[in-house]
Amino acid sequence: MLPADVPLSHQSPPVLSLLLLLLQLLPPTASFFPNIWSLLAAPGSVTHQDLTEEAALNVTLQLFLEQPPPGRPPLRLKDFLGRTLLADDLFAAYFGPGFPSRRFRAALGEVSRANAAQDFLPTSRNDPDLHFDAERLGQGRMRLVGALREALVAARALEHTLARQRLGAALHTLQDFYSHSNWVELGQQQPHPHLLWPRQELRSLARVDDPTCSDCEELSCPGNLLGFTLLTSGYFGTHPSKPPDLFPNPGKCSHGGRFDRSSSQPPRGGINKDSTSPGFSPHHTLHLQAAKLALQASIQAFSLLRNRLGDRGFSRLLDISPASSLSFVLDTTGSMGEEINAAKIQARHIVEQRRGSPMEPVHYVLVPFHDPGFGPVFTTSDPDSFWQQLNEIHALGGGDEPEMCLSALELALLHTPPLSDIFVFTDASPKDAMLTSRVESLTQERRCRVTFLVTEDPSRVQGRARREVLSPLRFEPYEAVALASGGEVIFTKDEHIQDVAAIVGDSMADLVTLPLEPPVVVSGRPLVFSVDSLLQKVTVRIHREVSSFWIRNPAGVSQGQEEGEGPLGHTRRFGQFWIVTLNDPPQTGTWEIQVTAEGTPRVRVQAQTSLDFLFYFGIPMEDGPHPGLYPLTQPVAGLQTQLLVEVTGLGSRGKPGDPRPHFSHIVLRGVPDGAEQGRVPLEPTGPRERGLFTASLPPALLSTTGPFTVELIGQDGEGRGLHRAATQPCTVVPVLLELGGSPGFLAPGSKVPLSLRITSFSGPQDLDLRTSVSPSFPLTSNLSRVRLELNESAWGFLCLEVPDSAMTDSVVTVTVTVTGREASPGPPTHAFLRLLVLGPALQDPLATPAHSSGPILTSTSPASTLVTQGRARGGRVDKPWWGTVGGVLLLLGLASW
Repeated sequence: MLPADVPLSHQSPPVLSLLLLLLQLLPPTASFFPNIWSLLAAPGSVTHQDLTEEAALNVTLQLFLEQPPPGRPPLRLKDFLGRTLLADDLFAAYFGPGFPSRRFRAALGEVSRANAAQDFLPTSRNDPDLHFDAERLGQGRMRLVGALREALVAARALEHTLARQRLGAALHTLQDFYSHSNWVELGQQQPHPHLLWPRQELRSLARVDDPTCSDCEELSCPGNLLGFTLLTSGYFGTHPSKPPDLFPNPGKCSHGGRFDRSSSQPPRGGINKDSTSPGFSPHHTLHLQAAKLALQASIQAFSLLRNRLGDRGFSRLLDISPASSLSFVLDTTGSMGEEINAAKIQARHIVEQRRGSPMEPVHYVLVPFHDPGFGPVFTTSDPDSFWQQLNEIHALGGGDEPEMCLSALELALLHTPPLSDIFVFTDASPKDAMLTSRVESLTQERRCRVTFLVTEDPSRVQGRARREVLSPLRFEPYEAVALASGGEVIFTKDEHIQDVAAIVGDSMADLVTLPLEPPVVVSGRPLVFSVDSLLQKVTVRIHREVSSFWIRNPAGVSQGQEEGEGPLGHTRRFGQFWIVTLNDPPQTGTWEIQVTAEGTPRVRVQAQTSLDFLFYFGIPMEDGPHPGLYPLTQPVAGLQTQLLVEVTGLGSRGKPGDPRPHFSHIVLRGVPDGAEQGRVPLEPTGPRERGLFTASLPPALLSTTGPFTVELIGQDGEGRGLHRAATQPCTVVPVLLELGGSPGFLAPGSKVPLSLRITSFSGPQDLDLRTSVSPSFPLTSNLSRVRLELNESAWGFLCLEVPDSAMTDSVVTVTVTVTGREASPGPPTHAFLRLLVLGPALQDPLATPAHSSGPILTSTSPASTLVTQGRARGGRVDKPWWGTVGGVLLLLGLASW
């Protein structure tokens, strides 16, 4: 988030000044194909993922150039010329050394994966309107503008996950226009001036009876377009079918390529520029020209959103901040007075300590609960509004156990941005334990970490009024959710809750959790962890029924549990909660912790570092018109899966030429036992400084359903070990569950069809299906039970009824849960679909301002209309030359394009 005292620059037409780095220096990939996996089919090109990430990084750099942070010198464009531009370097230059770009790269990954998914999802992959196919140019523009409008409305409603999904879909359609139409062949050197403006007419369109292409029997068809000046696009497949020949030879153009069935019908061939391969793209020689215009148009779309959202809103959309969000779930029953006060004090501390700094939270969520109610959810980006709302909460009534905690937590998860921390304050067990598996899955889908602060001793049976005798195991749902999310359950007492809450709250500062060996305390065996030179501010937290403990560094120096300063660091104790803050810099090497305790104590070691990693799963899709990687939220049992690893914080460490960290493999470990399930080598993708790797996970490795964690293994520049663990585990699910709906938004009073597909890759399965909607709209399904054989799929159809009273500009979440019957045990599989309710637009939010002719807005000052072209992740900007596009100056590297 930008500093609070920086004025917004987009309340009036902004000055567009963007940096694009050299296109041709990207690692080999295939554009207008979905993502980096497409490089196997057509090396040497640019993908939808590349175009999306480059455009976002350019507009982010422009924002940083225009809005220097207080207390730091402004960024200078010349500092980014002649060097590789990476998100890590950009964030370090703006926020200061050590500030991670992890959240920004994760948000950008959401947009990119939503973009790529348009080529794979059953509801979008064959829709000509979403790809500007079959001369449906007007319809395509309507869908493009509609998706941008949904992204804008969702962002204004602080529903940033949905906004990123719709933005990704819009960018896919926009980019396809330049590859699938003949805009490039018409000699155009600029993006279409009216494509993003719904009130501007698309002119000079080919009519249904206008022949557009001649026959071409070769793979490469450079001259098959007829000599005309009308805008057209190619037909793909049979939906809709290509019209028969209008004359003995000429007719309508096909998309083309080996998987386009229409290209074998006269006139043969096609006009797509998706890649550099003639086998996929008959107009492959124009690929880079189409990519250039698609990149410029993508920058226009990002700049348009920045214009409409303002700098702060745009920064929240792309998580252009190293800060996390702040989400509280509060039990408000009568016994919770101390806990509520602790939450207020901690929230006030976080808000005041970080106000105006890069670590100020960008999003605030508050959900109260008791019994029988929970909610409503309160969301805001204003810290003062959050504090006012929190200050109005008091412990009133109730007092009996259990409470509706997991329902409130689910509501918070649905409104909390990914990669956030959620704090739950309660002294009661959950009444809604049946939601445990769904909440577990939602924490992993959202990648949110949940910490429970419980002031009830789990063995205590007196105190709070109860309707029934409750089991001492009643807190196990909290343990399960904490384990699934990478969080923890901390039991404490009223007199310690404020101190413990303050310590836990400090963990919001993008800490990494260091892996322990073994991962849980084993009697008589020390826990071992490694410290490398990139770690600082290492802390050890120990809680539960602990009798004693000691910590030993690599040199053999030990420190016990006594409070105060010791040879290794400072120890504080609050009841049965200890925290040891090790001295900086910590000694590198192998450390040990020995704990003596009753029961199962909890130990967690955390540290600050900019070196971390993100990871995603995908299915290779190689036998189709758009080869690439179909993104998955969780791996599926029995399915060949790719793991994509994105290392963050590499940046430009030290001097040019200094050795960089090297990563060799990943380790999969079972949860919670920590048993090693397999080691898989990593293959770098592109230049090493990008930090992108792939690992092939064979079906045998994913044959057992259940949770596991991912660990990254490598060495620093001097050959010393590096070891990072994912912040939360993931789960191998029994079936592939795909839930989708027709692209577009919901209207009050409408009925919306949804589709569902379930596929088994691991043998026969008997399954039950359940559905739910938040908020509680009527939802019907034609499928409640199904039996699947190996490699068999079943389709289901759902109907969602949106009542007339539905709140406009709100999000509806549909959840489908599939569970195995007795003969088919395994963890449940969940699918989540977010949809936006929109009312009739009284004024289109994308309408062209009266003083603007399009999304590229110019200024009378030549110096402030600077645009630089090139590549933002793998290229360089060297000696420039000057030109103009649409009245805006362009700065391009000599070898660019």
